[in-house]
Amino acid sequence: MDDKFFMKEAIKLAKKAKGYTHPNPTVGAVIVKDGKIIGKGYHKKAGMPHAEVEAIEDALSKKQSLEGATIYVTLEPCCHYGKTPPCTNAILNTGIKRVVIATLDPNPKVSGKGVQILRNSGLDVKVGVLEDEAKQLNEDFFVFIKEKRPFIHLKWAQSIDGKISTFTGSSKWITGKKARKHVHKMRKQATAVMVGTNTALKDNPSLTVRYVKSQKQPVRVLIDKKLIIPDNYNILNEDTKTIIFTSELADKSKLERLAKRSHIEIIQLPLKNDKFAIDDILKNLYERDIVHLLIEGGKDIITDFIRNRLFDKISVFIAPKIIGEEGVSCVGKLGIDDINKAVKLKKNSVKTFGEDVLLEFYPEK
Repeated sequence: MDDKFFMKEAIKLAKKAKGYTHPNPTVGAVIVKDGKIIGKGYHKKAGMPHAEVEAIEDALSKKQSLEGATIYVTLEPCCHYGKTPPCTNAILNTGIKRVVIATLDPNPKVSGKGVQILRNSGLDVKVGVLEDEAKQLNEDFFVFIKEKRPFIHLKWAQSIDGKISTFTGSSKWITGKKARKHVHKMRKQATAVMVGTNTALKDNPSLTVRYVKSQKQPVRVLIDKKLIIPDNYNILNEDTKTIIFTSELADKSKLERLAKRSHIEIIQLPLKNDKFAIDDILKNLYERDIVHLLIEGGKDIITDFIRNRLFDKISVFIAPKIIGEEGVSCVGKLGIDDINKAVKLKKNSVKTFGEDVLLEFYPEK
C-alpha cells in the first residue's frame, strides 16, 4: 500500500463533515504503522478538535504506540493558537516520525509554516499527495481565504432548451425527485443559500435541508430592496437564520417589525443604479463567515453574477423537456456581441439523477 491509498482514506473521512466545519476547512487524517491504519479522525465542527488530534486520540484509545508512525492529513497541520491549540504541537508530542500532507494551507497564519516547524523538529514531511483532490475538497475555503469573499456557487434547473419556467411562470417541477434531493445535499454543504425577491415570491421556498440528513441548516439570504416579502413566507420562518439585504426603499414599519425577530438580520445597503453592488453584499457575507454561498436564483441575480464574472462554480440540472421560445431563459442579457467574448467555462463533471443530467463547470481562468 502506498501514500495515495492512505491519503484517499483521509479524504473519505474529511468528506463526512463537508459543510459542517465553516469557517474552518474540511480535514481528515489517518495514522499508519507497519502498513496498518491505527487511528482515524476528521474535523467535525468549528471549535471542536482538529483531524490530527482526533486521529491521535483514536489511536491512543486503542492502546496503540505512535512511535515511528506516519500521519496522513488532507491539509497542512495548523501551527497557531485559535479555538484549539496547534496541531503541529500535538504531532510532535506523540513520537510520529513522518507526516504526509495533501496540500498546504492557504491561510497566511499557516501556509508552509506548519511544514517548516515539523521539518525543523526532525520529522520527515512529504507534501502534494493527491493535492488536486484535496484542493477540490476545500475549494470554498481556499477562495474564502485568498479572495476574502464567499465561494460563489450558481445553481439552476432548466429544460433542455435553456428555460427555467414557462411564460406563465410555471416551474414546479422541471426536474425529478432524485435531482431535487441532490440539491438538498448541495444546501447541506453550503454555509448560506441566496435567492432574490422574485424567486421568493413565486416559489415561496424554505431553502432548508429536508431530503437528506443534516446536523445544521444553511443561513438563508434574501435580496429584497423594497422589503416586499410577506411576513408569513417560508423564508422568514424560524427554521434557520435569514439575512435580508434591503435599502432605503424598505417600508420602515415592516423593517422594524422584522428586525425584532431574533432569527432575522436586516442589512440596509445603498442602491447604485437601482441595484445593490455585488461587492457590498459579498463583503457583508464575508464578515459573517459565510464561506460557501449557494445562489439558487432567480434569473436576474444569476445574470448579475455572471455579467460581473463573479462565480466559482456553476451547477446546471437539465431536464429532458422542451418549453419553447416564450419560456423564461435561465440567464438574461449579457450584452455579448461576439462569440469570442462569450463567458467561457471548463467542465468539471457530468452526473445523472434519474432522467435528469447535472453539469458542473468552473470558470475558465
